[in-house]
Amino acid sequence: MGNRTQAQRDAITVEIGYALVTAALLAVGLFLVCAAPVLVLGLEGGAARGVLVVAATAGCLGFATRVVRVLWRFGDGSRVQPSQPGRTRPDS
Repeated sequence: MGNRTQAQRDAITVEIGYALVTAALLAVGLFLVCAAPVLVLGLEGGAARGVLVVAATAGCLGFATRVVRVLWRFGDGSRVQPSQPGRTRPDS
């Protein structure tokens, strides 16, 4: 892997934080959307438990998927800085 500069370590830290925060927001949103029938329809007992299990599963899967997608995209090298920032026509 080699040694990383401080800027690279900072970029990785920021990207991990971004992935975790956005994944947490997504997980909460998915859980609330999936669990809404329990509150709206007044479900009780086994039906409510089943809906909440599905909601929790959706939230967990959403969280994991978001973290993997953000970090995978960061690690694939698609964010390479141009050699001359601001230059719009490199062929001229």
